[in-house]
Amino acid sequence: MKACPICAKTSQMVGGYSNRVRATKFNPIAQSRKQPNLQWATLPAQAGGGRIKICTSCLKKNKHLEIKMI
Repeated sequence: MKACPICAKTSQMVGGYSNRVRATKFNPIAQSRKQPNLQWATLPAQAGGGRIKICTSCLKKNKHLEIKMI
């Protein structure tokens, strides 16, 4: 399963729809799974270097730069 190793963000089930849509002949698909937006990030040399996949919210907050020695 896809997950961010820093904040543990995982997939979510989405797809609710309103009563107005339910009252018509429109038949939407009820549920779908949305995955987190994981991107490659380079670790600093103090943390051993290398790359990990983290979510973009952690990437924007530069949380991957705060990782200590693993």
